[in-house]
Parts: sequence; structure tokens; C-alpha cells
Amino acid sequence: MRLRREFLGISQGRLGRHLGLTFSQVQKYEKGANRIGAGRLYLIAEFLGVPVHYFFEGLAEGEGARRIAARSGRRGDEVAILEEAFLSIDDGETRRSVLALVRSLAAVAEAPAANGGRPPASEGNAAY
Repeated sequence: MRLRREFLGISQGRLGRHLGLTFSQVQKYEKGANRIGAGRLYLIAEFLGVPVHYFFEGLAEGEGARRIAARSGRRGDEVAILEEAFLSIDDGETRRSVLALVRSLAAVAEAPAANGGRPPASEGNAAY
């Protein structure tokens, strides 16, 4: 919650006023001293412009901090948009196809660096 709030440049006081709380209560939420109820978490997520599940992603795998860090900056906004669109796809086969496409594009993007700046030969670039 703190990382997203700070990324948006929102003070604890401003978030607190929106929720009808003091800044110290927001501070206690952020430090984990007080539990955040489901309804309040929904309001926080709405105010910070993220889905509620944003606060839970990767916790079981221990990757929460890495994912949050990946979302900082403009690139993070792109990741959030991509994630929201991906999660809105109900069909499992379509999601698997989109994931395969993204992985394929990432592999192609990494290949030039591994080949001394040349694209892979399988792309039909015989002139290289």
C-alpha cells in the first residue's frame, strides 16, 4: 500500500482524509500494526487505482516485493495495464496463447544481445 501511495505522490494525510482516518491510522496500516478490513482495503485500492488483488499478488510465492518493485515508474504502469487486461480474459486457452505470445516476444527481444546484436537466423534475415 505504501509503495503504491508513494508512487502516486499521495500523502498519508490525503489518503487518510479520503478514508475518514487520521494519517497515523494509515501509518499503522502501512506498518502492519493494524489489520485492514476488506471493505476498507477495497476503498484504498479504488483510491490508489489498483484492483484489490494487487495487494496480495505473489505473497504465497514470496515474490510480492519483486512484483511491486517491477511496477514502479512508467514500465510499472504498462505492467499493471497488461495484467488487468490479461486477468479479464476468461478463456483459459486464450490466456495460455497470450502468455505464449508474450514469452515468444521476450525471447526474440533477448536474442539479439546473445547473438552480438544480430537477430536469430530463424527470423529469415539472411542478409545479416
